[in-house]
Amino acid sequence: MSVGDAKHPLRVAIIGSGPSGFYAAEHLLSHDGLNVQVEMFDRLPTPFGLVRAGVAPDHPKIKSVTRVFDKVAANPNFCFRGNVEFGRNIEHEDLLEYFHAVIYCVGARSDRRLGIAREYLPGSHGASDFVGWYNASPDQRNLTFDFSGERVVVVGNGNVAMDVARVLMLPPEELAATDIGGHALRALSANKVREVTILGRRGPAQAAFTYRELRELAERNDIDVIVDPADMQLDPHSLHDTSHSADRGRDQVLDLLRELSERGDRGHDRRIVFRFLVSPVEIVGTNRVEGVDVVHNDLYRGNNGELRARATDRHEIVPADIVFRAIGYQGVALPGVPFDPITATIPNDRGRVIDSLTGQPREGEYVAGWIKRGPNGIIGTNKPDAQETVEMLVEDLRAGRMRKEVLSPEVFNRFLSQRQGEVVSFDDWKFLDSLEVAKGEELGRPRLKFARVENMLRVLRHRDKS
Repeated sequence: MSVGDAKHPLRVAIIGSGPSGFYAAEHLLSHDGLNVQVEMFDRLPTPFGLVRAGVAPDHPKIKSVTRVFDKVAANPNFCFRGNVEFGRNIEHEDLLEYFHAVIYCVGARSDRRLGIAREYLPGSHGASDFVGWYNASPDQRNLTFDFSGERVVVVGNGNVAMDVARVLMLPPEELAATDIGGHALRALSANKVREVTILGRRGPAQAAFTYRELRELAERNDIDVIVDPADMQLDPHSLHDTSHSADRGRDQVLDLLRELSERGDRGHDRRIVFRFLVSPVEIVGTNRVEGVDVVHNDLYRGNNGELRARATDRHEIVPADIVFRAIGYQGVALPGVPFDPITATIPNDRGRVIDSLTGQPREGEYVAGWIKRGPNGIIGTNKPDAQETVEMLVEDLRAGRMRKEVLSPEVFNRFLSQRQGEVVSFDDWKFLDSLEVAKGEELGRPRLKFARVENMLRVLRHRDKS
């Protein structure tokens, strides 16, 4: 018996339906000479991961990648099984019984913590909670945010920080033209926020946001973007790096920041303020957030040559009614799967899962995406990452390093129906998708998202009975 030939298809389970999962499925299904059946599982009824729940609503072009994923899902050897949670409806041992291989593509679901005093005061939030909330993710639908104050501080200066700041500043009529969650649209339309301060622990030459994100803010005629001219006087280390190494993206950002520092305050009633070389050391407040105690930093060169921030003895209080930490996402351990708590990833060698005890690859277990490499890169970065993992899987298959006997798909279907009676197929999702679009059109919006799992399942039950 040769697994993967015409008579004995290779059965692969993919846990997670975000970009890394779909790119892994695409590479598997298009691999020459490989007969494969791919089953993709997601704990939510909806696919696409952070493309649906993490991309800012005013960036619809980024979400068009789902058209590629739709083509993958149309392959007859692909099966989507939504509303199936790994560790609850299906466990690690089950996968090994029914599939020759499994690829973990669960991303990074949690926020990194600041680790400072009073981080958990009311008014202090993780950016991922806010992003999920305004994108109508069922995980964050029931959260509440108090926008009655005028000042917000965002800790971190990557693209997520920029999204948070921009969404808070957008006028209601612009938000209403997007697919933002209805509950979020109502809350943000009444928000009183007038100033968002974005804190970066290093200098402008090390800013993590992209030129495109900054330019989008700079081109607005209803928001002031404030940069202190003093911050644009680069330290000696940054001056050396910018003059001795080519980095077009970095240089574009610096040029635009300099332009903004010269533009100054234009008198608009809403503003975004960029602060560099400052780190939060404590949330200020008694019963809720009142401000952030920040320390001023200088830069030094670490052992690996990277510029690092070092605290000085200068402090100041930045007033704030809300604080969002946007210092990165973090992976979460899966039951029965190795996990490195330091990197918050599944330990691996080019996608092969490494056993924590033996240090050797675990037979038939693979990983792709953020849970493999950490939360970095854009959506497209997941494509070569997933391809590398699939190539390792196929290499192991060809070398005979994969189990040959698994239980049949029919037995698995019976098993899964006993564990989880309401499995959502891709056709089910397309039905929900069509309803979202139709309801959105009635309101002049691109879609009106379902934000509760129970509502999605209720609609599907009603359709099946009618």
